[in-house]
Amino acid sequence: MADSGKSAPTVIKKYANRRLYHTGTSTYVTLEDLAAMVQGGEDFVVYDAKSGEDITRSVLAQIIFEQENKAGTENLLPVAFLRQLIRFYGDSMRAMVPSYLEFSMDHLAKEQNGLREKMAQTFGPSAFQHAMEEQVRANVTLFSEAMRMFTPFTPPGADKPAETPPAAAPSPAPRGELDDLKRQMIEMQNRLEALAKK
Repeated sequence: MADSGKSAPTVIKKYANRRLYHTGTSTYVTLEDLAAMVQGGEDFVVYDAKSGEDITRSVLAQIIFEQENKAGTENLLPVAFLRQLIRFYGDSMRAMVPSYLEFSMDHLAKEQNGLREKMAQTFGPSAFQHAMEEQVRANVTLFSEAMRMFTPFTPPGADKPAETPPAAAPSPAPRGELDDLKRQMIEMQNRLEALAKK
């Protein structure tokens, strides 16, 4: 059942000449206008005017590209982050990346007022860097804990040695998709722990 309190997103149509048409105001808009809509909290979807395909993701990525290349502005995406993101496209863990990034950004958005207060109290770029490092560590820890909650492979205390040896050696675990998923979760956990130590 749809949430009646939430209005439907604005529909933007993109034409072959790359012009973007705002159906709500019946006017043509630019990527800059769409960026302002996002910053103002206005939700929208973008459709190809000819095929009807939802191209919202590619338009949002284009907005980020434009913002990153705008003269006189500070970049949000560090080169090391972009390189790592590109590496994930061919990685077995790529399915986990969207959830992790969404989780981190949601948490950062919720905590941004607190971060602003820390900045106001301490001033200076070094204080900002320290606050951001703390936030990243907190995000990694929270995500790691969330992953443990939803991962049935490692029950509490499984990493502790048994007090008494088992009566018989357990039979080997079955191979297949379950093993692949377990391996991927372990890889992700190792990467998250490595990020937290940086």
